[in-house]
Amino acid sequence: MPKENAIEAAKKIKMLVFDVDGVMTDGSITYDEDGKEYKTFNAKDGHGVVRMNKSGFITAIITARNNGTVQHRAKNLNFTELYQGYKYKLPALEELMAKYNLSYENVSYMGDDLPDICILEKVGLACCPNDAVKEVQEICNFKSVYGGGKGAVRELCDFILEAQGIEKEYIVCEGNNR
Repeated sequence: MPKENAIEAAKKIKMLVFDVDGVMTDGSITYDEDGKEYKTFNAKDGHGVVRMNKSGFITAIITARNNGTVQHRAKNLNFTELYQGYKYKLPALEELMAKYNLSYENVSYMGDDLPDICILEKVGLACCPNDAVKEVQEICNFKSVYGGGKGAVRELCDFILEAQGIEKEYIVCEGNNR
């Protein structure tokens, strides 16, 4: 069955779920000499997530890896839910859907690699960065023009807000803070 038109699907979204490596980051994993893992996140992507939270959406991360950096980022951006260490991601998504009484059509998921396909095949808005593997790109109804960790998350957030007619918030700088 072909995926629903992305704009129509986006109108039904109540929860956004993201993979981390290759989606919220560019997929690079850096280790120091002691084996400590480092990740780099995009500030614009983060602002998109914050806007979704402020607009009443449920935001979640489901990732196979277990990393303190991801935990810190999720807390910093006020993600609603964080599921780390989930090699099999679909049960985690189904748990989230049950918790918030949502159906697949209410879920947007952004993934980039083969382990994400089991979710992408089911959700209403299947999304990927433009550097996702070919198999993922072929089943998504929203493909960002940006790569993972390079604005793909932000583009998706803006797309859903626009599809649902939610105005962008602009911060106006007034006065002198010195």
